[in-house]
Amino acid sequence: MIVVTHLNGSQFAINPDLIEKIHANPDTTLSMVDGSFVIVRESLDDVIEIIRGYRASVLRMARDLPDPQQPVAKLSAVPSHSDSAGK
Repeated sequence: MIVVTHLNGSQFAINPDLIEKIHANPDTTLSMVDGSFVIVRESLDDVIEIIRGYRASVLRMARDLPDPQQPVAKLSAVPSHSDSAGK
C-alpha cells in the first residue's frame, strides 16, 4: 500500500496494483482498474516515485526471505533438566 493525500489534506493508503493510469490535468487523478477515480495532492511525478519506492521495498523484502528450496537447519536437541538430573 502507498500513502497519498486527498485534496482536503487527509491521507489514505491505496493499493498501487489497482491503479490503471495517472493523469495530471492539472490535479493528479488516479484512474483505478474498477473505473473509479481518486484525486490526490501529490504530483504525477511524486506518485510515480512513491510507487517506485514501494515496489523497490517489496523486492528488497523478497530478496531477504530465505530460499524455500534450501533445507532448514535442524535445531540440535537440548537435554532437559530431568534428563541430566540422574547423571
